[in-house]
Amino acid sequence: MSGFEAHFSDRPQFSGFMKPCRFEGDVSHLEVYGEIPKDIDGVFYRVMPDPQLPPFIEDDPRYVQTEKFVREREAQRALLAGLGKYRNRFTDAVELKVRSTANTNVVFFNGQLLALKEDSPPYALDPVTLDTKGLYDFEGQLPSLTFTAHPKFDPATGEMVCFGYEARGDGTPDVCYYSVSPTGKFTEVVWLVAPVVAMIHDFAVTDNWVIFPIIPQVCDLERMKQGGEHWQWSPETPFYLGVMPRRGAKAEEVKWFRYMNSFPGHTANAYENEQGHLVIDLGLSEKNVFFWWPDAQGNAPEPSSIVSQLVRFTIDPQTEDLTLREPEVLQEGNSEFYRIDDRFATRPYRHCYFDLMDPQLGTDFERIGTKIGGGFPLYNSLAHLDHTTGQVEVYFPGRTHLVQEPVFIPRKNSSTEGDGHVLALVNNYDTMASELHLLDTRDFARAQAKILLPVRLRQGLHGSWVDASDDDHRVSTVGS
Repeated sequence: MSGFEAHFSDRPQFSGFMKPCRFEGDVSHLEVYGEIPKDIDGVFYRVMPDPQLPPFIEDDPRYVQTEKFVREREAQRALLAGLGKYRNRFTDAVELKVRSTANTNVVFFNGQLLALKEDSPPYALDPVTLDTKGLYDFEGQLPSLTFTAHPKFDPATGEMVCFGYEARGDGTPDVCYYSVSPTGKFTEVVWLVAPVVAMIHDFAVTDNWVIFPIIPQVCDLERMKQGGEHWQWSPETPFYLGVMPRRGAKAEEVKWFRYMNSFPGHTANAYENEQGHLVIDLGLSEKNVFFWWPDAQGNAPEPSSIVSQLVRFTIDPQTEDLTLREPEVLQEGNSEFYRIDDRFATRPYRHCYFDLMDPQLGTDFERIGTKIGGGFPLYNSLAHLDHTTGQVEVYFPGRTHLVQEPVFIPRKNSSTEGDGHVLALVNNYDTMASELHLLDTRDFARAQAKILLPVRLRQGLHGSWVDASDDDHRVSTVGS
């Protein structure tokens, strides 16, 4: 390590609970408080950013063996820029064919466990051992250079519906939409041109339509070449929402609806109502949620002032009026990471589960404040919204706990929407270790079981529950 920094800095993204774990291994016979129902049989996959080496630029369980990871392990030092030069290849110490860290989401499809990051193709992993197989281009069918971290799965057809933005490379306005059959064959490929080169982190799918929410974080290639950020908040850019037929579409059929400058977060679900209008439920904030990428003047909101709410846009896809009307606020709390009973994706649904931040619940922020670290929005509870009754149930895990994204597990032999369990990774800032909390949706306000992990898993983003009937799995977590 001569000549290189041999430790992580004390910046928030490397401190407290966010201090890199750098652990690979197997853990068995976990401590369980409460009872795990015997009919729960499957695997909970999670993925998280976890740097293996101190960053090349200071202000920047199983690892996915990406090209970046392998070459940095060989060099025994970081080769890419740190967080300050996210997705800017012009600041790298070496040239990589694919710059991906594969650390945003992990999904299972057609026998493949896919680790995803939206700037590149997926990496395929062995679903049992988590060994990295390599980059996955769907047997040579992948048309774009990028692949979404949020593919959607149609429970009726078994299709995986996907897209890539900046699909022809950094700074390009191209969006490539594609659908993949249950056997892995590409059945739809449509190339679009977005109205602005900006982030499209998530999207939504109905029976007959796809919807692309554009975040006003814009990319400028010349700025990147000068060593600047890939993304910069643009307060002048509206929130665009692209709507296009899901099947047999042509590029010119996409409509780019506009709403006031705001930040669209993750989608909960979308469907078509009885009038044939599109209903899209997603998180929305009036402020720049990704405050670490300020505007051109360096302006960014104070993190504690940022509020995201679950809202509903209803759109007539046939209209020529492209101005979006004010959305309906479905839940007024500060929320994100919305999940549903995936058996009801793309269709009308009743139940939504998500992370909620409610300071009135009793979190001891004074006690845990120095242990949290930084880098992600924080939430102190899990919530369940019943769209039919409007009732909200809240699970509060404790005064020294914060939650990560939940997943829904259907109850065995039940086809009733929302009948099952919710599972989430929880950060315990008292023990500085991670826990899994399992809730029964019939008694949402208390944990049915708490599973203690003898490791600290950093704040991550997304994960998936895969039932054992889908494949032969064992429970694992994924680090990257």
